[in-house]
Amino acid sequence: MAFRHDRGFRRFPPEMTKIKCSECGKEAEVPFKPREGSPVYCRECFMKKKGIKPREEQEESQDME
Repeated sequence: MAFRHDRGFRRFPPEMTKIKCSECGKEAEVPFKPREGSPVYCRECFMKKKGIKPREEQEESQDME
């Protein structure tokens, strides 16, 4: 099975790396190897820092309109 990647095709999904979130301390996995000394975030904290609402919240706010 091939996965589409900007630079061509990859045969396998990215290797996941276990991390401890720099914001909340929760253990999570990311699809890259973090650089030493750089903060790394779980999905929830990453989305919060970027100002992205989870899909559930987006759907609820659309239903209220």
